[in-house]
Amino acid sequence: MLVLIRGAGDLATGIALRLHRAGLRVAMTDLPRPTAIRRTVAFSQAIVHGEAAVEGVTARLAQSPAGVPALLEAGIIPVLADPEGACVPVLRPDALVDAILAKKNLGTRITDAPVVIGVGPGFTAGADCHAVVETMRGHYLGRALYEGSAQPNTGIPGLIGGFAGERVLRAPADGVFHQLLDIGAQVKQGDIAAQVDGQPMVCTLDGVLRGILAEGTPVHKGMKAGDVDPRCELRHCYCASDKALAIGGGVLEALLCLSGALK
Repeated sequence: MLVLIRGAGDLATGIALRLHRAGLRVAMTDLPRPTAIRRTVAFSQAIVHGEAAVEGVTARLAQSPAGVPALLEAGIIPVLADPEGACVPVLRPDALVDAILAKKNLGTRITDAPVVIGVGPGFTAGADCHAVVETMRGHYLGRALYEGSAQPNTGIPGLIGGFAGERVLRAPADGVFHQLLDIGAQVKQGDIAAQVDGQPMVCTLDGVLRGILAEGTPVHKGMKAGDVDPRCELRHCYCASDKALAIGGGVLEALLCLSGALK
């Protein structure tokens, strides 16, 4: 089974890890200039660097859909710079997973593949996809829904280490992002992690800088640009999160159920 995942950020990467380890063939797409915050655990970095590895699994940039089969044969996850999904009719995947996490559907249709799964808000099972997987932290995280929609976006991050919105660092202005601290840095409240147009992006709590945008990324004021983990575990910066793997489990369940693999 070939599964095409639209999106290759950290949550999409957690999905890819689950599916790849379960023996499914996985390909991914993302922006030509990815905007993942948790870059150390995002296969989208294969677009930037040509190759990326997360938890021992390797992804590599495919210049076109024609390069996908050879990478799959080698056990490597192909990543295409293809935000519009132009590769879909070429690759003809058995299943398509929309894990762009835009909080709305950016063009995925239920007819794109025999099995289509939407991740998070913006999708309705039976309308634009066959199943939806819940992304909101809490009792329903990772649940596969075969009718209805995921919970609506609240704009408030889930609790980690007792903190929610304080964990997220946002661009202080429109402009070009100037990174000052690296992922894995121990930070204190008040530390300056980056600047935009001379304005500081200030850490709002103590912890480990788990994610930050890359140097030179164009940003707009209020855009999510960093993530501080108050649990202060450096290893969390280099492995998929509990949330990513829970969502991946829900996607795997839906794929097996809808494809008839369990019958």
